[in-house]
Amino acid sequence: MPDYSFHPSCYIDEPCKIGKGTRIWHFSHIMNDCEIGENCNIGQNVVISPGVKIGNNVKIQNNVSVYTGIICEDDVFLGPSCVFTNIINPRSFIERKTEYKTTLIKQGASIGANATVVCGCTIGKYALIGAGSVVTKDVADYSLVYGVPARHMGYVCKCAEKLDFIDNKAKCKTCSIEYTINSGIVNES
Repeated sequence: MPDYSFHPSCYIDEPCKIGKGTRIWHFSHIMNDCEIGENCNIGQNVVISPGVKIGNNVKIQNNVSVYTGIICEDDVFLGPSCVFTNIINPRSFIERKTEYKTTLIKQGASIGANATVVCGCTIGKYALIGAGSVVTKDVADYSLVYGVPARHMGYVCKCAEKLDFIDNKAKCKTCSIEYTINSGIVNES
């Protein structure tokens, strides 16, 4: 008996690794050779392709396809219907499986509903991607980006509240974590 739960309408291909406490909801397809960590929540109508790596405590909302080449570290949030690509120049009549690009979503990052992330990008730790954005380049740690194309609009705390830096220092008004910034690089104090 598995130590994760899944709805009977799911397809789970073998072999794959699914961690303890993970929940998989209606009509989802977990494909072979993927790895899903502990205590994840995989929403309705989600596809996780072969070779994908999902960390612990990841939340994948409804209607997300996580394609080969995607790596999600721990505590990542993928909003409803967000979109990933894995080929820069797709054609239906040319097979390019050897050209898949890696997209890395680092610890604690959140990607908003209906956002698109073009393959080959790295989304920094605790970054926040606004709903409907189109990400075409790397996003720095703690960065807030939104728009089409997505542009840097500020910085956010681990708790996702916007940070206001004064003299290269900021303190979150919600959780009181303190940060420093140096040449655009944010670190906890």
